[in-house]
Amino acid sequence: MSTAGTPPPADATASPDDRRRWQALSVGLVAAFMTLLDVSIVNVAVPSMDRALGASPSDLQWVLSGYALTFGLILVSAGRFGDARGRRNAFVFGIALFTLASALAGLAPSPTWLIAARLLQGAAAGVVNPQVTGLIQELFQGPERGRPFGLLGATIGISTAVGPLLGGLLIAIGGEEHGWRWVFFVNVPVGVLAVVLGWRLIPTRPAGPRNHRLDPVGVLLLGVGVLLVLLPLVQQDWRGPTKWLLVPAGLLTLVGFGAWERRYARRQEPLFDLRLFGFRSYALGSLIALVYFGGFTAIFFIFTLYLQNGLGYSALVAGLAITPFALGSAAASALGGRIVNRYGRPLVAVGLLTVVVGLVAVVVVLDRAPSGAAVPWLTAAPLLVAGLGSGLVIAPNQTLTLSQVPVRQAGSGAGMLQTGQRIGSAAGIAAVGSLFFSSLAASGGDFSLAFRHSLLLAAGVITLALLAALFDVTLGHRR
Repeated sequence: MSTAGTPPPADATASPDDRRRWQALSVGLVAAFMTLLDVSIVNVAVPSMDRALGASPSDLQWVLSGYALTFGLILVSAGRFGDARGRRNAFVFGIALFTLASALAGLAPSPTWLIAARLLQGAAAGVVNPQVTGLIQELFQGPERGRPFGLLGATIGISTAVGPLLGGLLIAIGGEEHGWRWVFFVNVPVGVLAVVLGWRLIPTRPAGPRNHRLDPVGVLLLGVGVLLVLLPLVQQDWRGPTKWLLVPAGLLTLVGFGAWERRYARRQEPLFDLRLFGFRSYALGSLIALVYFGGFTAIFFIFTLYLQNGLGYSALVAGLAITPFALGSAAASALGGRIVNRYGRPLVAVGLLTVVVGLVAVVVVLDRAPSGAAVPWLTAAPLLVAGLGSGLVIAPNQTLTLSQVPVRQAGSGAGMLQTGQRIGSAAGIAAVGSLFFSSLAASGGDFSLAFRHSLLLAAGVITLALLAALFDVTLGHRR
């Protein structure tokens, strides 16, 4: 048997078809890592971009949030396209577009150019990611999906957590003035290789009949609804309460999307089949993912601010401080993928509880730390614990959530799941970030206090995901 964290070796005992599907998965995981890495890697490059391009705070906000915005907008539509027209075409197109957008971002002579490239880059990432999840559904059956989903979960956890570290390394190598460009250029050779290997290794067969229409009205309604919900969350420079009126407008549009999809499903395959929410595994799993990402993603945002702006650590040290979480997440994701079929949703509940315990331990350690203590060393152990818990959440929850989704709907089902994750991430960063800055202002610039308060809020959000998991476990025992 092969080791837990890697695909099986291509030895003589494996059939050619088995080797090929693991090779195809490997290409997909590399692509997923690259696109998800760009969610967090840019955070540490903001000061360098500011100096090099003379960007305004609003410009920098759009560089950070524009990627997440277009990423979330395209997921379901791109997943449905892959279902109807085949994974390979959608995957290769998305990676090629992502590679081009990365090169354009690295060459940016102005903030406007950089923002446009980031918007294009986010849309391309939204095309790629549901194809990777759909590919797992298509190439693997039943319980054997646990391991590839474990590897995908490790990829998600590592890419999110290790982004600041890689960003800090690239800036250190490239220099403070132009090192930020290498944050984007590093994607180019990897992307070119992924295009070539993806075209060669990913199966050409489509997941659904080619004559399926792609539901343009559904695409429009879903896109407008997600845009209206996400825009006030990611655009933090907008002041005043008026912007929050976009959220109920977006929710009403999404209700309209649901009504249209029910009607459309009577005649054609819809953009997203709402009957998937009739599966308890999909409905509760999507809820857990949405809420968990609301707390999970915000952790790295506020920790980076605390270490760099509050304590004066370099981008590289700030990235290294988050590494224990990434290592724990990688190890536990590989394990979680192997045992999820044995333990089911209770495994997710254990993981969520472990994350909460780890984050509360970070707060306790910092509250009792002497003045001048080395924060990265103090937080290493509790962050490792939180990372181990996170590894038992993302991959197992994804496996369970998609377990009953038909293969012909794998892309759109995964796209809706990931759309929830993007909305959760944006909402979490908005809420936790707002508490961080308000606590900072109220305390007269006490970064440690602001970080502890906002980290407790993130832990509270994750506790809500834990309650949803326990509810699912309780229902399962009753049945």
